[in-house]
Amino acid sequence: MRVLCGKEEEILQNDCCRRMKTKEEEFHVPLTQNIDEDKLEKHLKKCNSREKPKPSGLDTKQELEELRKIYYIKGINGGYEDGMEISRQQVSISDLSKEELEKMIKKLRKATSSLNSKLTDQTLTHIALQEALNDPKNGEFAFKHLKQQASLAGNLERLDLLGSNRCFVEFGAGRGKLSHWIDLALQDAKNVHFLLVERATTRFKVDGKHRSRGSMFERLQIDIEDLSLDKVPLLVRERLPVVGIGKHLCGAATDLALRCMIGSYKTKQEDAGKEPLEKRLKIDEMETIGEHPMSLSNCTVQSAANRQSVLGIAVALCCHHRCEWKHYVGKEFFSSQGLGAEDFKIFQRMSSWATCGMKRHSIDGGEAEFNNADQKVQLDEHDFEEESSAYEGTLSVEEREHLGRLCKRLIDQGRIWYLKQRGFDSALQYYTSSSISLENVLLTAVPLPKIQQSGNS
Repeated sequence: MRVLCGKEEEILQNDCCRRMKTKEEEFHVPLTQNIDEDKLEKHLKKCNSREKPKPSGLDTKQELEELRKIYYIKGINGGYEDGMEISRQQVSISDLSKEELEKMIKKLRKATSSLNSKLTDQTLTHIALQEALNDPKNGEFAFKHLKQQASLAGNLERLDLLGSNRCFVEFGAGRGKLSHWIDLALQDAKNVHFLLVERATTRFKVDGKHRSRGSMFERLQIDIEDLSLDKVPLLVRERLPVVGIGKHLCGAATDLALRCMIGSYKTKQEDAGKEPLEKRLKIDEMETIGEHPMSLSNCTVQSAANRQSVLGIAVALCCHHRCEWKHYVGKEFFSSQGLGAEDFKIFQRMSSWATCGMKRHSIDGGEAEFNNADQKVQLDEHDFEEESSAYEGTLSVEEREHLGRLCKRLIDQGRIWYLKQRGFDSALQYYTSSSISLENVLLTAVPLPKIQQSGNS
């Protein structure tokens, strides 16, 4: 049996029509084709005449700005100033004397001596991206991005984070391609939402082009530092657990995103009616849960019942030289190692040495291999001219790369410590090869089992 799908129910219950506009009025033009009854439900999902949801149900920019105020709290995820805070002026490695540099290198080696410097290789892929990976129309630059997105999807699957009834929050979303591919990887999952957090106005977004099977995409144009995730209307309304994702979340943005996610985290102890985690931590540790007076109040008193469960976090890290002590979540870890703000500033700048090879490759390979604007921007962001050229007569390129990786490892260990203190099993792993990206480390976190959490309390 063939029927007409439709919107003009008063005229014909199953009439399928296309809305059209003139300067004078909006009117409907019925389509001449009809649909098999068993295919009607599928057709209605893509029918041009269907009622399309407006972003956040808003009609004007003014209303959108009013809604934004609901989840905008200035600096809620920004961290806190402390007595160790020093000038925000950038530290230049070239300003250090040879003796000062040697002292910092000794500190670095001591602090990282107990860390496992060899990470597990979790370079994976996902069938959802195989067609694109095999498409010869995709050039080398696009292929490298696809390889990374495929591995991120594969790691989400490994952690059992791909499924129905959840909301993926992509931080630093840009055009939204990571969410696009994850949506495809979800296959027949139901009731899936995506929140794409990006402070900049973005062109050529792919949100409207994804092959959705009921998934809903919503953009939040806001700085991560100011986002109170538990107040976003979608999450308040749907009460969905969240999964935090990001591809090359630059520098301090990773710390801001971790605070944003953890601030929305409702612990299993609270679900079980036990004393909240915040009350069981020492006073100095309490400050770091939100690390913002307003944040802590909102989390423990005003909105504890409204916070969402965090199913997991998977963030590809990059640009540690753009981290900031104020925003850094691992301050207590640094303190436990006898390190402070001044040490952090130096290690932060030294971390750019880890990608010395990127500059060397651009020189050895010539401009032909780096004629893409995005690649040139990536090179510029690493401040190679200042940091990598310092002490070239003292340290070889290989030595600087090794020390740079140790700096990254130390900074990331503070993030691991922060997550573990809050009931998460967190780890670092390689998610792609260095030939694809020199920034090839993935930070993951999933809640510890309830029994294990109780044992740690």
